[in-house]
Amino acid sequence: MSKTIVEKILSEHSGTDACAGDIVVAEIDAALVQDGTGPLAVQHLQKLGMEQAAKPERTVLFIDHAAPSPRKELSNAHKILRDFAKKTGAILSDVNEGVCHQRMVENYMNPGEVLIGADSHTCTAGALGAFATGMGSTDVALGIASGKTWLRVPETFKVYVTGEFKKGVYPKDLMLHFIGMIGADGATYKALEFCGPTIDAMEISGRFTLANMAVEAGAKAGLFNSDETTKKYLKERGRGEAWRPISADEGANYERVYEIDVSELEPTISAPHMVDNTKVIKDVEGIRVDQVYIGTCTNGRIEDLRIAARILEGKTRNPHTRLLVCPASRDVYLKAIEEGLIAKFIVAGATIVNPGCGACVGVHGGILGDGEVCLATQNRNFRGRMGNPDGFIYLSSPAVAAATAIEGVIADPRKYL
Repeated sequence: MSKTIVEKILSEHSGTDACAGDIVVAEIDAALVQDGTGPLAVQHLQKLGMEQAAKPERTVLFIDHAAPSPRKELSNAHKILRDFAKKTGAILSDVNEGVCHQRMVENYMNPGEVLIGADSHTCTAGALGAFATGMGSTDVALGIASGKTWLRVPETFKVYVTGEFKKGVYPKDLMLHFIGMIGADGATYKALEFCGPTIDAMEISGRFTLANMAVEAGAKAGLFNSDETTKKYLKERGRGEAWRPISADEGANYERVYEIDVSELEPTISAPHMVDNTKVIKDVEGIRVDQVYIGTCTNGRIEDLRIAARILEGKTRNPHTRLLVCPASRDVYLKAIEEGLIAKFIVAGATIVNPGCGACVGVHGGILGDGEVCLATQNRNFRGRMGNPDGFIYLSSPAVAAATAIEGVIADPRKYL
């Protein structure tokens, strides 16, 4: 029987002929928790007398959401993860190493593997042809201890993308457009399979952005073919031997098929307070912005920083608008220093935030004041996301963010390119 990518991967990992709708028990290749969800997972295992890791070399505990800790309660939560790592041999990704999703694709995940994570944006690794999904802390805890998890095999929506991006339009605009088209719950517990000539030609960083935001349409996972682009990335990261080709079978059964021509897209924004509240740039231009935030697991890669630096070079931020730049990992940070991007950001008036989640989750490093407006390259803009329910968050590409920082109002980046 012809299979989708997710059916292929879960068949392999469950030893069954898995089809959409089936319940399977699947072997896990890797698991992650972070400092917001990890302590609960560890405490659950302690309560069950199962404080162990079946695959410690692929179990990664991230201190990234509050890094470094802004208060003692969070420091104590970090201590729980540090102690678990020492006891079990699990890997600790400490302060300043970066956001869990970026580091998983940089260092741990490979095509055809299964990743579970106690964070909803675990689906980022689907860009490498893996099945990667977020779960609750207790489910991930048992997965860590046993090396297995149970799943309902999701139905798949095929997202077939054609055309060439126009100047100033990027994969982030495509994903915001798609979410606006189907709604924030339009793909609930489905797998999104991105394909088509535009996806085939897309660099890996763009694929990461699309996979990262699959959950913002309600999806269980977002997956891509493992192809030559995937192979190149894995070689660059020192694990080219882990590459294998993966794609859906011809004749695979899709619940729905969406076709999008990116040549028709314009810079796209999500307005408060839902990701699917999308607008084209002309409908929001001129809205006053107090803070611009460039980074996160969605758009904090070196390719994103290059786009923003290109626009900001030789210019300065609006004096009434704060500009925060947060590389997604230490590797990205070092690369940005090496290429001179960090210097360009600083000259433009930016504050550089150490790699981590920071302002995106509203714990520290850029919390909004009452009534303040932030335009960010992150993945969520619901009320209170950046630490204040009285703040307003718009989502955009790094290009829109850079143009907005210059003008102090939401601005079209195409005039700077």
